[in-house]
Amino acid sequence: MPDPLPPIFLATAVEAVLRAGAMQMAGFGGDLHIRKKGEIDLVTEIDFEVERMFRALVAERFPDHTVLAEEFSPPEDRGRIDEWSWVFDPVDGTTNFAHGLPIFCSSLALEHRGDPVVAAVYDPTRRELFTAERGVGAWLNGVPLRVSSAETLVDSLLCTGFPYTVHERARDLVDLFGEFLGRARAVRRLGSAALDMCYVAAARLDGFWEQRLNPWDISAGALIVAEAGGTVTNLDGGPFESRRGQVIASNGHVHDQMVETIRTWEASRSRNRTK
Repeated sequence: MPDPLPPIFLATAVEAVLRAGAMQMAGFGGDLHIRKKGEIDLVTEIDFEVERMFRALVAERFPDHTVLAEEFSPPEDRGRIDEWSWVFDPVDGTTNFAHGLPIFCSSLALEHRGDPVVAAVYDPTRRELFTAERGVGAWLNGVPLRVSSAETLVDSLLCTGFPYTVHERARDLVDLFGEFLGRARAVRRLGSAALDMCYVAAARLDGFWEQRLNPWDISAGALIVAEAGGTVTNLDGGPFESRRGQVIASNGHVHDQMVETIRTWEASRSRNRTK
């Protein structure tokens, strides 16, 4: 990997998410054509238009790079790791977007051999641009980001999300939510994993956890949290990998407590199943 990275990488990431934001706002609140990809998994024409725009941009500037994105990448590509890959969610928070709820964004990471090295997440309703570069830092609208200083869960505001398969295991997801609810100051569920992670980086949240995610949901946010001084792992505290589809992102101080909460809940669930 070149060190330092060519400036065009971050510049392209920023350009792409800003373009995506403009396209999102042009359609937001209008008469969207909404389709179902699953029982509760929605997609709009904006998702497709934004991804087409982005794929054309990468093909023009970086023809030797690959694109892994939500709408047009086949399922078999979701575990692939290439030399250089742009991992993109054209609308993260599509359900919110489709319902007129202004909590959504576009999320983009450039990965080198599976590790995010550049990230950009843009929330067009708040005009907030979160960016990061590996080893350099993370920023919100150009201002450096730093995670919070909360040291205990009872002093923490946490956040989580539920997968589109929530109906298959609602009880487990709600039980784990309740486990954290009993230990934290409060727990939220906003509907955009990328923004949830950016809010950890910006010290608006102290921790976030979720499972059954895709790489485009978490790759950019993971780099932004790490570069803001936070900690990012999988649910058992092991090394983060975007292809694993699970994440804990925190300010670092409460990370072990979050891992332990999940471990305790899983042990209790296993005991109950054997009774």
